[in-house]
Amino acid sequence: MAMAGAPIVVLPQNVKRYVGKDAQRMNILAGRIIAETVRTTLGPKGMDKMLVDELGDIIVTNDGVTILKEMSVEHPAAKMLIEVAKTQEKEVGDGTTTAVVIAGELLKQAEELLDQNIHPTVIINGFELARNKAIEEVKNIAKEIKADDKEMLKKIAMTSITGKGAEKAREKLADIVVEAVTSVVDEETGKVDKDLIKVEKKEGAPIEETTLIRGVVIDKERVHPEMPKRVENAKIALLNCPIEVKETETDAEIRITDPAKLMEFIEQEEKMIKDMVEKIAYTGANVVFCQKGIDDLAQYYLARKES
Repeated sequence: MAMAGAPIVVLPQNVKRYVGKDAQRMNILAGRIIAETVRTTLGPKGMDKMLVDELGDIIVTNDGVTILKEMSVEHPAAKMLIEVAKTQEKEVGDGTTTAVVIAGELLKQAEELLDQNIHPTVIINGFELARNKAIEEVKNIAKEIKADDKEMLKKIAMTSITGKGAEKAREKLADIVVEAVTSVVDEETGKVDKDLIKVEKKEGAPIEETTLIRGVVIDKERVHPEMPKRVENAKIALLNCPIEVKETETDAEIRITDPAKLMEFIEQEEKMIKDMVEKIAYTGANVVFCQKGIDDLAQYYLARKES
């Protein structure tokens, strides 16, 4: 029988509960395993990892954050280390593997201190002092990089590209990255709005054919082959209504006995569609995005309009 007043813990099947030092050891072990998983991808002799997901899809990569995102992890301490990588990726865009490996090494050192019966709070205070000192030293050796120093920015970009499987084209990619980023720098604040840069991936060409487009790339098919693929100084019309003859809301039947009346009916439909196209053209728009349907005849008339 349980002691009076002692809590009773009910756990699901196949679940173990650890407390005290055992819980510390298990958390540290989980974190170190995550760090060891990505450690071997670092450096010139770093190896790729082959990942197979639940659907059987295979991913080969040596990018730390990609490996950690694809891993199926349940342990809460291990998930915290994965969050370290995600945060590093979001804030810096590089160094995810290094961040996880350093965190794993800190856990290893913490375990050795715990073996010496040093209290966890003391260890945490020590880590915080070391962090503050590290930040101080980094600020001392840091150099300010200006937006017009494209040579240095290119070197930084090439460093980040290394290890991403794109080394053979890293110089060209670095030039594209620098040009894209410097194009969207806010002159007053000096900040970069990354939302103004979009990466569009298309299969079927080597990475060396990557191109920077100063404009908007629309990954949609033209509704008519005679419509242009590229439009300069675009004036865009956004429509949430169809460019076609509206059908009646109730079922209706039209009986025509005279062939002339049939031709009048067809001509009237054509006129209605042509009037729609003329109204669009009157606005000065030379690019049209339509949320609803576009009649084949409307497609023809739109294609005939000069941009």
